[in-house]
Amino acid sequence: MQPNPQPGPQPGPQSGLQRVHTIEALRTQLASARAVGSRVGLVPTMGALHEGHAALVAAAAADNDVVVTSIFVNPLQFAPTDDLAAYPRDLDGDHRLAEAAGATLLFVPSVDEMYPQGSAGVLTSVHVGGITDVLDGRARPGHFDGVATVVTKLFNIVGPCRAYFGEKDFQQLAVITRMTNDLSVPVEIVACPTVRLPSGLAQSSRNRYLSDDQQVRAAVIYRTLQAGRMSIERDGVSDPSVVRNLMQQLLQSSPVIDAIDYAEVVDSSTLSRPEVLVGPVRLLVAVKVGPARLIDNVGAIAPSVATASR
Repeated sequence: MQPNPQPGPQPGPQSGLQRVHTIEALRTQLASARAVGSRVGLVPTMGALHEGHAALVAAAAADNDVVVTSIFVNPLQFAPTDDLAAYPRDLDGDHRLAEAAGATLLFVPSVDEMYPQGSAGVLTSVHVGGITDVLDGRARPGHFDGVATVVTKLFNIVGPCRAYFGEKDFQQLAVITRMTNDLSVPVEIVACPTVRLPSGLAQSSRNRYLSDDQQVRAAVIYRTLQAGRMSIERDGVSDPSVVRNLMQQLLQSSPVIDAIDYAEVVDSSTLSRPEVLVGPVRLLVAVKVGPARLIDNVGAIAPSVATASR
């Protein structure tokens, strides 16, 4: 069992940013803020914050009066074969980064607070069909049910707000957007661009699993996506199999890539495989680099129907 959470907001170490450990305390804080007309933003995270998260918090702070950054390592989205205990945790470091980026409240619930019957006792889940059956949904069965369930719970706890998500987790963004629209949840989803290292490698909590050399070499992921995008936008390739093969070959030629889960190009709105690339498409990659599974994606505008039919 985890220790009992503190009953109310608590300041972090030498900080004015308050940590809130209970649902009741967070709702009380937000009710008071809304009573004086404050607008609320939410940045849901699993902690191990980096500059990508900081950009989300900063965007929320620019748009809203109160910014809730939640830190909760959600057991529902981990498969039995995943090492939940090994997920990186650094609450004091997260606190400092969130405060510097403009967070107002740091919501840090325990598993017992979020799931009073324990995570194994959760009988209600949220499933978004179709777009969860491909890509990461195929590679990690049940993952997006866990994501959709905890995000729905966070939305219900925080109430009407703007919620900020990064485009790096593009499928997750699509799932949450669809779930929010389908269920008429009074939350505005705000998508924010992927934050990258100078090499092009996407910022990720899992980057800390990599050596310095692996981080440098893993930039091949972004170069692969860029090559795929150029084949579509510059060279006019409209056959998705050509783009997939190009990305596969580039990844396979790199010694830093230990395994490829997928290298795909899909319709941006449905995540389905089109027969011909037309309009907005998304190129997505998931690979293993050492101990880390890394994902990334970029958007592209495919040739027009007239061009594609030549």
